[in-house]
Amino acid sequence: MKIGDKTPDLLGFDQDNKEVRRSDYKGRKIALYFYPKDNTSGCTAEACNLRDGYRDLRKAGYEIIGVSKDTAKSHQDFVEKYALPFRLIADTDHKLQELFGVWTEKSMYGRKYMGTLRQTFLIDENGVVEEIIEKVKTKDHAAQILNDYLSRTIGR
Repeated sequence: MKIGDKTPDLLGFDQDNKEVRRSDYKGRKIALYFYPKDNTSGCTAEACNLRDGYRDLRKAGYEIIGVSKDTAKSHQDFVEKYALPFRLIADTDHKLQELFGVWTEKSMYGRKYMGTLRQTFLIDENGVVEEIIEKVKTKDHAAQILNDYLSRTIGR
């Protein structure tokens, strides 16, 4: 996916095994954020920052949806442990990550493996990708989304 692309309606299934459809959020923007793994330090910091900024993000017209390769059960535990007010898609087959181009080869300590890039796609009310945040600040991600929204609203 790139800026200007239309996203699919069916995004996946959440922590409660319920379908997540873009059309469920009619008239709202979506901040679809991809992250590597539940309960890791960076991913927890990001999720909690989005939780803490959730009210302001909703005022700006955004719904937050997280995506990782974790299972629905892992997501349930993560949501409960940190009182996350938004849905998490269990993309265990990586299909949504592949579609958005965030499932890629990574390297750690010389070992290569497939993993998820931490990126956020800002999707408008019509399902079109407006912006891609590639350099996510895990401890300040809500402000990144809001600042991007404000710069587009005011005009760059």
